[in-house]
Amino acid sequence: MPWGQIGAVLAVLVIVFAAGTLWFHFLEAILGQLKKWLFNHKKPAAWHVLPSEQEREGNEDGRSR
Repeated sequence: MPWGQIGAVLAVLVIVFAAGTLWFHFLEAILGQLKKWLFNHKKPAAWHVLPSEQEREGNEDGRSR
């Protein structure tokens, strides 16, 4: 395969990769806006459980009983 064809194939692959990346970010931005508009009133759920204020005050070293 001549160098010109190899360069053309690589150029096409770079263009496809760049277009896919732009498309992905475009859709993520649209979905982010939709989520913000539709679910703005809901408080996000905690992904961890923190000890209550009473437990923290009664335990100085930070470990649970």
